[in-house]
Amino acid sequence: MIGVLQGFAVIAAVVVAGWLVGRAGLLGPHADFVLGRIAFFVLSPPLLFTVLARADVHKIFSTQLPVALAAAVAMFAVFAVVARVFWRRRTPELVVGALASGYQNGNNIGLPISLYVLGDAAASAPVILLQMVVFAPIALTILDVTTSPATPGGHRGRGIARTLLTPLRNPLLIASVLGIVCAATGWLPPEPVMAPFDFVGAAAVPVLLLNFGLALSSGRVLAPGPYRRDVVLASALKLVAMPVLAWALAHFVFGLEGHLLFTAVVLAALPAANNVFNYAQRYDRGVTLARDAVFITTLGCIPVLLVIAWLLGD
Repeated sequence: MIGVLQGFAVIAAVVVAGWLVGRAGLLGPHADFVLGRIAFFVLSPPLLFTVLARADVHKIFSTQLPVALAAAVAMFAVFAVVARVFWRRRTPELVVGALASGYQNGNNIGLPISLYVLGDAAASAPVILLQMVVFAPIALTILDVTTSPATPGGHRGRGIARTLLTPLRNPLLIASVLGIVCAATGWLPPEPVMAPFDFVGAAAVPVLLLNFGLALSSGRVLAPGPYRRDVVLASALKLVAMPVLAWALAHFVFGLEGHLLFTAVVLAALPAANNVFNYAQRYDRGVTLARDAVFITTLGCIPVLLVIAWLLGD
């Protein structure tokens, strides 16, 4: 379990640094907006392309994939039903809350945990693929259609044609598709071409974590507000319901045992991804909900992972 603690210590240090920068006001009042756009448009696409392009296709399409798919979709559905039927949430906030309930941090937390705990840095590749190729396109398309991204001046609105075409120009989706094509064909651009993508993409995770710390500096987690119960529900689904369901599916439906079963449950217990906050911030909807859910699940998954390792670790 030293590996789990080491991975989270690195992440926590960067988030705390962002929080300190935010509290000190070093980057000005619009720092989170600027960093969010840099991460979304400039840094994250190269990272996604390089990770997916180098992924082992056989590992990506292993039995872990249907387990992750079924568990995540179940969490999305539970949150969506509760939020729509009982709380009458609008579609953008419903999408953000659903993502916070089942969209795992397979990258900047999943990768170190895969390496230190599961013994294979590529173990989280199925989760990354599933989220970037299936969940993210669907969620971003819904957000594109139902809301217009905010600008520094607060202006909104655009034509129907532009709204419908926007998902096709989304840099995260384009990068993901290109990465999968490279992985499936076994072809990679020459190293001099890949080097700039690696160099720029390496900055994505630190900037995302710094930006998350900046956002935390602007308000108290779980402060009284209209979305507090959404945060509680999303966090409970992500930390408790999803790992339990993944264990049941992996063991009783897919017959996984030993290390494969352990891997499936650990991946399901990963916290809500920072990308959920990044998407919420990009579209300026459900930002507090995403921020609080990511924060709570990131802290809460530590004891959850320790319990899983105690019960299932080999």
